[in-house]
Amino acid sequence: MRIWYRNLDYFTIFAWMALVMIGLVAIYSTTNGPSAEYLLESVRQNFWRQSAWIVISLGAGMTCLFLPVHFFQRIAWVAYFGTLILLVLALLFGREINGARSWLQIGGLTLQVSEVAKVGAVLAGAQLISTMRPNSSRAKYAMLLFGVFLIPMALILLQNDAGTALVFFAIAPIALFWSIWPTGMFIVMVATGIAGYFSIVHLPTAIVFSVLFTLAVLWQTRERVYGVMAGVFSFGAIGAVLFALNRVFRPHQVARILSFTNPGAEEFRSGVGFQLVQSKAAIGSGGLAGKGFMEGTQTQGAYVPEQSTDFVFSIIGEEWGFIGSMVVIAMFALLLIRVIQMGIQIKHPFGSMAAVGIAAIYLVHVFVNIGTVVGLLPVIGIPLPFVSYGGSAMLANTVLLGILLNLHMRRDDFPIYVY
Repeated sequence: MRIWYRNLDYFTIFAWMALVMIGLVAIYSTTNGPSAEYLLESVRQNFWRQSAWIVISLGAGMTCLFLPVHFFQRIAWVAYFGTLILLVLALLFGREINGARSWLQIGGLTLQVSEVAKVGAVLAGAQLISTMRPNSSRAKYAMLLFGVFLIPMALILLQNDAGTALVFFAIAPIALFWSIWPTGMFIVMVATGIAGYFSIVHLPTAIVFSVLFTLAVLWQTRERVYGVMAGVFSFGAIGAVLFALNRVFRPHQVARILSFTNPGAEEFRSGVGFQLVQSKAAIGSGGLAGKGFMEGTQTQGAYVPEQSTDFVFSIIGEEWGFIGSMVVIAMFALLLIRVIQMGIQIKHPFGSMAAVGIAAIYLVHVFVNIGTVVGLLPVIGIPLPFVSYGGSAMLANTVLLGILLNLHMRRDDFPIYVY
């Protein structure tokens, strides 16, 4: 009998433990510092609630380690459609928190189902790709894979949770590039994202970029279809952003998106712009080594709203400085590198695709969260994996990691095909 723990990836476990402990220290600082007496009782309990969720998540992740690899393939579509049902229930009967109706009350627990839906989407996408054959239609599978991620994304948008919906939207092109699409198509998708970004920051720049990119693709490739798609997608992104800002998003969401271009503007000073200004002030004042544990003036004065959730990185930057911030980034880099390496080492398409989906989720969360906190991206509102306060996110992210560790640990046990 094989000793299972010899194949366990301990670097990944170390990164998880380090990030969880860093998050707990940051949450403790905000709830037990000098200003704790002025906080609501529910906020003061955040540290203990997060500790409880870590224990629950650890138990769920360890359970995933001991399941046979084919179990995840067999339940993939059940998990996917089950989470879709939960999303619909949350939309109809869910509890609204911070403007988003993404939570279901289950007994004494409040579960954010949009976080749990990531697990179902990753498993379903991986199972779909595992049924693909060399003679299968790439276009057909590309559309099906897009649909796997876009259906929950649409339901989450209806719940008014644009941040989590963005994660689903970003996973799709990464998964397609890994499994189906050629490099040229991936470049077109990346450029589409850049055009959409510039359409928020500076519309003329977005138009010029789209024109130049389309001409460059037409000039460099013999396949004119890529040039046509470059123009359609990049200009389509500009139009979609403008339409969303004017017709889809609510006023407070538009303010969040626009405020990062000029957070000090009069119309943003009392709202989301205040968050950005205070967040950057906290990080900037931390210097090289920080002000020390529970010594941050911005943190202890609670000047940064949502500082233990979406803006937890500002706590680390102020109290532990540049060094502490780089330690966090290094741990995420280690985690992402190991997840990608595991995906390469798993030869079965189900495990490989699952690894890519998990890596994409972590990457988007880290990039958007830290980019938001330092003022490089709009305030969208997604947590920093394993660090931010939030039980549902901790549970979903740890379960995903447990599944991947299992698939990698038993990578030689995969059946050839499972339908």
